[in-house]
Amino acid sequence: MITADLPVQLALAAVALISNGLSAFAGGGAGLVQLPALILLGLNFSTALATHKVASVALGVGAAGRHMRASSLDRRLSALVLCAGLPGVCIGANLVLAIPDQVATIGLAVLTLGLGLYSSRRPQLGNDEHLKAVTGKTLWVGAFGLFTIGIINGSLTSGTGLFVTLWLVRWFGLSYIRAVAHTLILVGLAWNGTGALALGLKGDIHWQWLPALIVGSLVGGYIGAHWSIKQGETIVKQAFEILALVMGLSLLVRGLLL
Repeated sequence: MITADLPVQLALAAVALISNGLSAFAGGGAGLVQLPALILLGLNFSTALATHKVASVALGVGAAGRHMRASSLDRRLSALVLCAGLPGVCIGANLVLAIPDQVATIGLAVLTLGLGLYSSRRPQLGNDEHLKAVTGKTLWVGAFGLFTIGIINGSLTSGTGLFVTLWLVRWFGLSYIRAVAHTLILVGLAWNGTGALALGLKGDIHWQWLPALIVGSLVGGYIGAHWSIKQGETIVKQAFEILALVMGLSLLVRGLLL
């Protein structure tokens, strides 16, 4: 039987604080820590996923509170992230239960490792901002990339904020700090909120655990966003790469052991 006593609530809050703090600092990856923790604490996969998606919206709220003060968002690019990505999230959420857990885990591991390796081999990537006009080829290829990542976000479930961060840096020319801001607010609030609604309608949400997860996510999101703004591009880029490599390896091991 799944309990909701004080030690469990404190553990949930700590997991949410740490995972969402790291995610807000590096630009994604909260689900790579939080989702497995929910499963280890006794939830089945579908319930853990739905619960995680609801709680992760609080990460976007916490990060938004800090990044909005720094005026980090580009309005036109933000509209594109929402319009192109949300349909993909809906499609992915409807596919998730049809994908074998081992296949999804290993696939996500390979993709996440690829992100970390790609960024680490390009020292200047994202250190300076060269924002492209969101028109023509930049618009259509960028939209297709966001739509594809949205499907991955809805179906593979964990760590896909890292994909959005790198796509915004590589294709649209954002610096890492501004890319992280767009990811946390738009993916955290809109994409994860849509995924949470879709999964909540299809499966159970463990409501007793949400207060602790939401508090931890809010605080972690704000603190991580604050560190990201204060530390500068180089540190954020390194944090992104380390998190992608560590999480990719851990997912690969987990997938091979399933």
